[in-house]
Amino acid sequence: MRKIHSALISVFYKDGLDVLVKTLDNHGVIIYSTGGTQSYIESLGIDVIPVEDLTEYPSILGGRVKTLHPKIFGGILGRRDHPTDIEQMSGYEIPEIDLVIVDLYPFEETIAKTDDESEIIEKIDIGGISLIRAAAKNFNDVVIISSKHQYVAFNELLDSQQGQTSLEQRKKLAVEAFAVSSHYDAAIFNYFNKDFLFPYLKISEHKGQVLRYGENPHQNGVFYGALEDVFDKLNGKELSYNNLVDIDAGVHLIAEFNEPTFVVLKHTNPCGVASRDNLLDAWNDALAGDPVSAFGGVLVTNSMVDEKTAEAMNSLFFEVLVAPDFTKEAVALLSTKKNRILLKQKLFNFSKTQFKTLLNGVIVQDTDYTTETETNFTLVTSRKPSDRETADLVFANKIAKHLKSNTIVFAKNKQLLGMGCGQTSRVDATRQAIEKANSFGFDLEGSVMASDAFFPFPDCVEIAYNAGIKSVVQPGGSIKDQESINFCEKNNISMVLTGTRHFKH
Repeated sequence: MRKIHSALISVFYKDGLDVLVKTLDNHGVIIYSTGGTQSYIESLGIDVIPVEDLTEYPSILGGRVKTLHPKIFGGILGRRDHPTDIEQMSGYEIPEIDLVIVDLYPFEETIAKTDDESEIIEKIDIGGISLIRAAAKNFNDVVIISSKHQYVAFNELLDSQQGQTSLEQRKKLAVEAFAVSSHYDAAIFNYFNKDFLFPYLKISEHKGQVLRYGENPHQNGVFYGALEDVFDKLNGKELSYNNLVDIDAGVHLIAEFNEPTFVVLKHTNPCGVASRDNLLDAWNDALAGDPVSAFGGVLVTNSMVDEKTAEAMNSLFFEVLVAPDFTKEAVALLSTKKNRILLKQKLFNFSKTQFKTLLNGVIVQDTDYTTETETNFTLVTSRKPSDRETADLVFANKIAKHLKSNTIVFAKNKQLLGMGCGQTSRVDATRQAIEKANSFGFDLEGSVMASDAFFPFPDCVEIAYNAGIKSVVQPGGSIKDQESINFCEKNNISMVLTGTRHFKH
């Protein structure tokens, strides 16, 4: 155990500092400070030794240099059990500093609100980050408090241990400090690297939520990020790893639609989708797409869930419902199942990149935010799709983009009728889509077909034609595109090409 006799305090955020400073004063701790922090502590009626009195050097360069001095860093880095260090500290009149309370200039907050590079650069902390690293390095003797979020717990520790700390406590705080400093450096690098794109990967997340388990019960799982920035949880149990994966897939898909739409997902794949003039009809028609797979699924909509829709949904067992809002009556009704998770989605920025561990490293790619509309369609047949078919082609193509490859989608009147996904051949995906549509009583006559990638042969188009489709959307790009086009031409089917493939693995 080591008693705290002296502290250096220099913070950007003052909220919550008053209670901690008063506790330190009550324990007879000598306080060194500078600038705004010094003024704040003095306003509390507590004695402070200005850093300038200790260093005999003023704050210079507009405050850029305040604490960068041997009398400060020597007091932090000096080893209390090292005779040479003690001798040198005595010789140069360097006082021991047992506690450092420092936070950092708000760099991330600054880049979030301005593009003014001069202002951003001034928020790159130099002295603070150096003090944090120095104190954390010498955790054997020094305590480092690197975040305002630690004030309450540390204050309680001081009172319960009469102003003393253990080696284990100091080491734990040092680990947290290195997390702060590394996160800060990563944010600065990523800001500047957007202009240069050096092939260095720096990912840092400060918040981690331990999950019940990973994809399976024998796997550990953690979510890193601030879920509270994305959702308000209105009801239900803790989100699982699989819930989060499905929710991510669902919110990306629902973002493609503007009119009232419902999406039903199972294992990240949309198995029921419908767009309608009102949400109740959208729900009923989305559920009709695959009422079997909907059991235990994740549901996502882009419209407020009202009482009528909630009544229609309530008898179904489902894991999660995500919506931009709920009426009070809908929440009350749907919350009668205590484990059912209800999430109110907030406006947030989707990640622009995707990461995946692979072999002995990580692969990174841009997130696929390309979505084709009618203006991106190139007609390659004599027959033009009707207005209804065109709307269905756009609708089906959006769904195909979000299904696991190889995938085929059949749709009609903005309703998913059948889909084949995750198949090793496009022929298998086509047959699976037809089988699913038939099994739920859908008539494919007059429907449209969407494919996530080109047709290497005309076989899929032929199979779909025999099932009743009248229009096709696909990326194109095969050396045998013309064979599929010729089949469509011969059988009065319209075909449009998008020029954009949407593989999803």
